Amino acid sequence: MQQSKLSSNSGSPLSPSLLVGFPSCRLPRVRERSPAQPAHPHQPPHQLSESFAAVVFHQACRRHSLALHIPDSSCQDMSLYNFGLDPLSCHAWNKDRTQIAISPNSNEVHIYQRKGKEWNKIHELTEHSGRITGIGWAPESNRIVTCASDRNAYVWTLKDGVWKPTLVLVRINRAATCVKWSPLENKFALGSGARLISVCYFEKENDWWLSKHIKKAIRSTVLSLDWHPNNILLAAGSADLHCRVFSAYIKDIEEKPGPTPWGAKMPFGEVLLEHKDCGGWVHGVSFSPSGDSLAWVSHNSSISVADATQGKEVTQLTTDHLPLMSVLHINETEIVAAGHDCCPYQYSYKGPGSLEFVKKLDIPKQSSKSSMSAMQHFRNLDKKATTEDDDSELDTLHQNSITQLCLVEGDRANVEKFSSVGLDGAMVLWDVKL
Repeated sequence: MQQSKLSSNSGSPLSPSLLVGFPSCRLPRVRERSPAQPAHPHQPPHQLSESFAAVVFHQACRRHSLALHIPDSSCQDMSLYNFGLDPLSCHAWNKDRTQIAISPNSNEVHIYQRKGKEWNKIHELTEHSGRITGIGWAPESNRIVTCASDRNAYVWTLKDGVWKPTLVLVRINRAATCVKWSPLENKFALGSGARLISVCYFEKENDWWLSKHIKKAIRSTVLSLDWHPNNILLAAGSADLHCRVFSAYIKDIEEKPGPTPWGAKMPFGEVLLEHKDCGGWVHGVSFSPSGDSLAWVSHNSSISVADATQGKEVTQLTTDHLPLMSVLHINETEIVAAGHDCCPYQYSYKGPGSLEFVKKLDIPKQSSKSSMSAMQHFRNLDKKATTEDDDSELDTLHQNSITQLCLVEGDRANVEKFSSVGLDGAMVLWDVKL
């Protein structure tokens, strides 16, 4: 498998934020040492052969598209899976959670199927020419939508065991940054650096995917999207330091919506909320299960909640953590967010003025420098480009920034398990225990 590299000219406005804390990820060149050649002065000969075998085994797993399950005795409520050395920029699950689509920060989407404790690659989606920035997998229709920095979006359908792409007419002149299926799966929203949102739907008469643009008030790149449970309202966070709620009602494919706490009149593109004091780029947005409140995270290390039932009053909590990149409601009052601190945090919203930090969900690892295996030694060497064993290792499961959170088990009103992917090439499954 060819190793991808993070391109500095990928064209994605998200690149600066994704590069925070990004390590040099290159495989070491493995050479067999001749018997006459002296070993490292601090490494006994028997450790040399063991280390060489460890590197060969690790590289063989990458060539054969295997995701390694790494058990941790101190982490009974979570599972860590390593998909290689490449950063994972985004991911999505199928309906029964037996398959996962991930992008290793390249122009490809890899689909893995779970078999026991391992994930085996079964498909590669390679139609894009730019770095993948968003993946959505519709559970009922079993369609995948992808977008990339090449300014294109494709809807993929499975026919005769092969995923077939259909180009979407998104009509943008900048990189696409994020994509999200609507709850009824009859349309999806796509954000981009063109300072607009493309709401795409299928036109049966001409058998193609069309798009309508929401341009009102957007002054910079759209970084995050989330749909209201009513399939009409759309939340968007952008790099102009604003969080907004729009109406994405398309009269050609759906009935006229009724009033909501966010507003009664909802023509396409209507702005129902515009919060200007977010303090930084809005990296993630999430509606509550009822849709009555909206949470978002910003680059100034804050998390905010707007409550539509309380006159759209906004409650903001500035944390002492590094910036958060993704946010997810696990029930009506509890929120999980994660980002550059490499671990998820739980917050609780009880009403206006009552947004509190609850706990860190990650369990600190126990130091095991003396008992580190050769396999773990070289895995750390590959990821961090250093010969130090534990000095630079974090006490979290993820060893680099978390890029996305996704629901795995339960519904939006009662999430039982969620997943996270990060720049360390790992995916973690987290059990929710309130």
